Amino acid sequence: MMRRPPEPVQVVKQRRDAALHALVGGVPYIQFLGIRFDRRGDELTGLLPYDDKLIGNPLLPAIHGGVTAAFLEVTAIITLSWAWLWEDIESGKLKLSDLESGQLPRLPKTIDFSTDYLRTGLPRDAYARARVTRSGRRYASVHAQAWQDNHDRPFAECSAHFLMPRSDG
Repeated sequence: MMRRPPEPVQVVKQRRDAALHALVGGVPYIQFLGIRFDRRGDELTGLLPYDDKLIGNPLLPAIHGGVTAAFLEVTAIITLSWAWLWEDIESGKLKLSDLESGQLPRLPKTIDFSTDYLRTGLPRDAYARARVTRSGRRYASVHAQAWQDNHDRPFAECSAHFLMPRSDG
């Protein structure tokens, strides 16, 4: 049996970027907050660009706690979904045309979510990364951290548990 020749790197990158764009673009709240994702291989970094509408207390000024929690939850869900869908995206089982037409797979549902606010979120861009600590057929645990100027000084972090979508539809 002959092996298929590997796809050109640009084709693989284009498919991965388009799949991520479709996944993120399918959630209106992500668009409202302006959250974007930077992809390096299978690792995602969330970016929350600064916007005046994100400030909760203009006297400090500080990013609203609800925005911070939402940013962490979105980062956790998208990272978990990306890890869960990776094989289907790579194999072509998940068709890019389906994603682009809005036929998104079901996203994990939050069971519980706990945020630790470590310091004030300043009025500037914020970044976040999530790590899937456990992932099974029905349940997953994720830990995420958000930082601004220094990755080693997070301003918030979260622990979350999710109910995974059924793979049989």
